[in-house]
Amino acid sequence: MTGVGLAEELLLLGYDDKSGRALGSRIALDLGMAAAVLVELALAGRVALSDGSIVVTNQTPTGDVIADDVLAKIANDTPHTPASWLQRLRHGLRDRILDDLCARGVVRDVAETRLDHIHVHRYPVLDPSVEAEVRARLVDALTGERAPDERTAALAAVMAATRVEPSLGLTGPAAEDARNRLLEIARGAGFADGGIDPEESSVRPSVALVVAALSRAIETALGTRA
Repeated sequence: MTGVGLAEELLLLGYDDKSGRALGSRIALDLGMAAAVLVELALAGRVALSDGSIVVTNQTPTGDVIADDVLAKIANDTPHTPASWLQRLRHGLRDRILDDLCARGVVRDVAETRLDHIHVHRYPVLDPSVEAEVRARLVDALTGERAPDERTAALAAVMAATRVEPSLGLTGPAAEDARNRLLEIARGAGFADGGIDPEESSVRPSVALVVAALSRAIETALGTRA
């Protein structure tokens, strides 16, 4: 099965396939998924960065329910900065994305009760092909065997900002190498500070500017990297 959004891809990478539990920082993942929905809209030509705010450039629905709900919110609100939209969108987004993945048959919802009154949910993978495709794209990008397309480069940039190396199953030097490579991809696409000018990127400038602004907003929200 294919066709899931960037936010769904990021969530799948951020959850353990077998236990169905989140890996790493939940706040970082929530911010990353909020950014991913906005990036999805930028890739679809629906939003852009203008005077420091994210604005709608095309109100035509994309066909993705979650993305279209966000598109409507932006269109019906006053202009807000990328940082503001990340905070506005991250609450409740995880549940919507998990519900979407359950409906698509990618993961399943396992409800459990602990200590007789604490209700928890796990989401083990049912269809591993979706995450396998995402990881294959990332491997190509990380190894440099293939120049990443806009979508994969954008995913790499959001991953770098949200510090999700543990979700790749890496620790120590391998995790550091992956982090550096993710940053290289982001800089090479004009998505990160110290990289090329977005106007010189092979990625559309409208997309590069949105991803760069969202990446900076995530880094600021998460604070100094340990």
